[in-house]
Amino acid sequence: MFGITPFGMFHTVVSLIALFAGLIALIRYREIGYERVIGKVYVWFTIGSCVTGFFIFRHGGFGKPHALGVITLIVLFSALAADRKAIFGGLSRYVAVIGYTLTVFFHLIPGFTETATRIPEGRPLVSGPDAPELQAAVGAAFLVFLAVALLQALRIRRQRAPLPQAA
Repeated sequence: MFGITPFGMFHTVVSLIALFAGLIALIRYREIGYERVIGKVYVWFTIGSCVTGFFIFRHGGFGKPHALGVITLIVLFSALAADRKAIFGGLSRYVAVIGYTLTVFFHLIPGFTETATRIPEGRPLVSGPDAPELQAAVGAAFLVFLAVALLQALRIRRQRAPLPQAA
């Protein structure tokens, strides 16, 4: 179905679980955090998505999707370190919250690409990963990420604002 191997289907299921866990956390809590079960599901399934993706070579050898997997893991582990160990000092909360959200955007790039280049079967929506319509969809998703990240940063800043002093 859709030219996906059984291993590719496994990778897709792992990726979708990660994506939905991330979206649920963002909708419910306005952020992803490792202290919640949904955050742990997101982190571990995102790692699984990246690792399984390294074994998929639809277009030959190591390519852009593999590089995105490496970048995703770097951002994810940075967010996790900021979340768990506060290694970025006063910026740790920002790095954690916005980093996790950035990795959700990273999930959307291959998600949009693979969906649009495979569905409907036999007559996909776009001709390939460089199609202008697909680039526009990824660009729109990036703008949504920027808006969400800005709202998250403003919320963190408000939470850290000093309380007014009584006169």
